[in-house]
Amino acid sequence: MDLKRAVVVRFARMKKRSRKRSSGTKPTGVPKTVEEYFARVPEPARGTLEKLRKAIRAALPEGVTEVINYRIPAFRGRRVLVWYAAFTEHVSFFPTAAVLEAFQDELKDYSTSKGTVQFPIGKPIPAPLIKKMVKMRIAITKPKRPRIKTKWPL
Repeated sequence: MDLKRAVVVRFARMKKRSRKRSSGTKPTGVPKTVEEYFARVPEPARGTLEKLRKAIRAALPEGVTEVINYRIPAFRGRRVLVWYAAFTEHVSFFPTAAVLEAFQDELKDYSTSKGTVQFPIGKPIPAPLIKKMVKMRIAITKPKRPRIKTKWPL
C-alpha cells in the first residue's frame, strides 16, 4: 500500500510541475504573421530591424509578399528570396551563401557566416549594400528559361 501511495504522490508532483512551466506573460507558439513577429521583438532591436526591412523592400519588385518562413520574416516571390531576423545583440540578414560570396569584400566589417550577415543593433544599416545584395538574389532566382507547360501524355 505504501508503494502505491508513493507512486500516486510522485505522479501528482509531476503534473504540478508541468503546469507551472507555462507562463502567461511570454508569447507562446510560432508567430503567424510578420506583424506578430515584430510585436515580440524588444524595442532596441525593433528599430534596427525596421530599417533593415525598409532597405530590403526598396530593392524588391512588385508582387513580392512578406511571409513567415522558418519562424522568421521573409520576402517571397516565386520562392523565398531573403530572410531577416532580430536577436539580442544584432539583426541578421539571410540572402544565401552565393550572394554573400559575391559581396565578400564589402562585408568584411560585419560578422558573417555561410549564408548570414549580422548588423549590430544601434549602428547604421548599409542600405545601398543591402539593396545590391537583394537585387543579386533576385537575379539568381530568375529562371534561365521559361517553364514548358505540357499535358501528359505527350
